[in-house]
Amino acid sequence: MASELHIEPFFHEDTGTWTYVVHRDGDAVVIDPVLDYDPASGRIDDASVRAVTTYIVDNGLRLLRILETHAHADHLSGAQLLRDGGEVPVGIGAGIRKVQAHFAALFGIAADAPVLQGAFEQLFQDGQQIPAGALTFTACATPGHTSDSLTYVIEDNAFVGDTLFAPDVGTARCDFPGGSIEALYASIQRLYALPDDTRLWLCHDYPPAGRERRASVSVGESKRYNRMLDGETALDAFATKRRERDAKLAAPRLLYPALQVNIRGGRLPRPHDNGRRYLTTPLNIEVEVPEALD
Repeated sequence: MASELHIEPFFHEDTGTWTYVVHRDGDAVVIDPVLDYDPASGRIDDASVRAVTTYIVDNGLRLLRILETHAHADHLSGAQLLRDGGEVPVGIGAGIRKVQAHFAALFGIAADAPVLQGAFEQLFQDGQQIPAGALTFTACATPGHTSDSLTYVIEDNAFVGDTLFAPDVGTARCDFPGGSIEALYASIQRLYALPDDTRLWLCHDYPPAGRERRASVSVGESKRYNRMLDGETALDAFATKRRERDAKLAAPRLLYPALQVNIRGGRLPRPHDNGRRYLTTPLNIEVEVPEALD
């Protein structure tokens, strides 16, 4: 008989992000680790990674894998700091190649650059089994928010990334490159086909005033109460609500810093000749401006 599965959530207040340590019999996997980043000062810190590492060490766990649900646009990945130069593989959905191709052009990176091609040790296909010692996950492709969105299913638990939020928040947005309302609708139907008591572990929670933050909801609860897409919502009704909602959303605060790092598997750009590293911001120039003097 298998030992009990343990799921330990860690919440990153600044970005509303959940990180999870999933473990059994000393074998552990971390899902969606966060690297602390202050855009005003450019300060990078490891407080969130240290909290996860401390838990792993204090509980005598062996970290066997790091899993990303997608290339996040709202926080920097702590995957590389967490693996600390070790051999722990970092995995993501195979759709990452489409995400990398789009943003490589935006950031002036060659699409076939080694920093992108070797960013992740493993790219998972839909239905692929992912062993990690006493743990085995199944990769479930759930595109719609992004091309690479992947849900990791283990027993009666599903780590859904941004695909679904708590019922009073709704679903992922679909206006990013590679996003698709139709694909997101189909992906959520796959999740809703899971048994009603399956726990959906969220990547984010943005609770309205007066509600405690939540790490998970059941499939049954989401099917009954999700404000954007419950179990009875038709595609055309969802599409109307999603388009209206997306049209009002601002770009994520950390969009460009996060994607520069996350399409590299959590690696920072290389230092310049002065020894400093830089995150760049592509400009959308809507007025005529004078050229810089070099």
